[in-house]
Amino acid sequence: MTPVVLRVGDSAVAEYVIEPQVDPTLAPRPYLHPIRTAAGTVVTDLLPADHRWHLGVSLAVPDVAGANLWGGRTYVHGRGYVELPDHGRIEHLRWWERTSGALGHELAWKGPHGNTLLVERRTVRADATARGWRLTIGTQLTNPGEAAVALRSPAVNGRGDGAGYGGFFWRLPPTTDPVLAAGPLRDEREINGSAWPELTVSGTAAGGRYALTFSGLARDDRWFVRMAEYPAVGVAFAFERPLVIAPSGTIERTYSVVVSDDEIPT
Repeated sequence: MTPVVLRVGDSAVAEYVIEPQVDPTLAPRPYLHPIRTAAGTVVTDLLPADHRWHLGVSLAVPDVAGANLWGGRTYVHGRGYVELPDHGRIEHLRWWERTSGALGHELAWKGPHGNTLLVERRTVRADATARGWRLTIGTQLTNPGEAAVALRSPAVNGRGDGAGYGGFFWRLPPTTDPVLAAGPLRDEREINGSAWPELTVSGTAAGGRYALTFSGLARDDRWFVRMAEYPAVGVAFAFERPLVIAPSGTIERTYSVVVSDDEIPT
């Protein structure tokens, strides 16, 4: 399927790939890439050599009732990361809104045997702001089954080391001179696992300077950030404990990212 182009005015600011043609071990799922600033600087990365399952901006969880919807190897306590036949996928089902600046669709989160674990209603919007433009992603995840569905991270499954990833995830482009800020926190180790309501990252990518301002933590969500190993920002569902969705239960989240060419003062 041809990517859906999101526009702010006459500018194409992002492409939304609904049916990615990627290896099943990468946990195929809809993703946004490239995302651009108003001046055209690309602020996402796709299939990077270090983690090929990082697909631009997406919703991805390493353990959904035992299914790997993140991609790559699965963390197993006492064994480390192991290649397992446990990869699922997130499939587009239908649109209910599709304009140049606003999308709404239904998706199915499926396990390795094609069973539906969760049903999602997702919205994606692009709106102009005074400093650039704003990407807003809203999600409602519903458990359609008769058993609870637990969302888990490698940290919850025993890894520790701040590896609480899984949820909303933004793989940044190769970036020089990155600057992180979350309230008074400036260091990756301090910000990772924190719950300040807003996080900013700025730096230089191919094409120019960029700045991103993230918000959208809810309940027990925490920031997941990496800069030294690879550049990424995420909102983690299960940083310290599982997030359990009861039968017929629904969780809702809204993520907002202001995309700018300006460097954010720190």
